[in-house]
Amino acid sequence: MPGRRSRRGVVRYGHRRQRRTRTRTARAELLFSVSHLERLLREGHYAQHLTPSAPVFLAAIVQYLTATVLQLAGSEAQRSGCRRITPQLVDMAIHNNALLSVFFGNTTISQVAPGWH
Repeated sequence: MPGRRSRRGVVRYGHRRQRRTRTRTARAELLFSVSHLERLLREGHYAQHLTPSAPVFLAAIVQYLTATVLQLAGSEAQRSGCRRITPQLVDMAIHNNALLSVFFGNTTISQVAPGWH
């Protein structure tokens, strides 16, 4: 085969290597999928127009809130001597935080985890 071999296959002389396209999630360095949230926003018909930055911003907010709640629930688990984060600990962490208790004021957190008996 003409050309030299690299880790990603054959690199032919005279051809430019194509760069891999990075997802919007990777470009924004997020964990929550920007494309998935954009699809949910479009299918929900929340607005007539959707800017390209709206799903990125929403993904960042969801990731921040998730990290905050899990960090507080982990602290509650350590204080109570538990090794796992349970729905009760998540509920306790939210209600012990002044800002999150207002934000999640009308939210019901299920006390029964799916699949557990």
